[in-house]
Amino acid sequence: MRKYDKACDDIPGCALEGALNIIGGKWKGVFLYHLLDGTMRFNELSRITRGASPRIIVKQLRELESDGLISRKIYPVVPPKVEYSLTEKGRSLKAILMALSNWGERFAGKPQPSGS
Repeated sequence: MRKYDKACDDIPGCALEGALNIIGGKWKGVFLYHLLDGTMRFNELSRITRGASPRIIVKQLRELESDGLISRKIYPVVPPKVEYSLTEKGRSLKAILMALSNWGERFAGKPQPSGS
């Protein structure tokens, strides 16, 4: 698990920044959201990302694994078979991920009226 900076424990919003550091990244939220439906193989996750390099996909999956949000199971077969699934800690993000998805459907990419 990545280090949490204890120096900012008493700073408002610091926990939010720490959470965003863990789930932030172009594809991390997408991976977590799709893994809510169950275990997925690497190629399935790759298809979701449309154009992301395998190196970036692996990097973000490894960071999610390192942070304890997903688990990776490797099967000793040829060709290699690797499956990813949410851990209990990862599943605890379900309400947050669903709320972000709902918010995105309502507001992301749509011009908002100005306050004037």
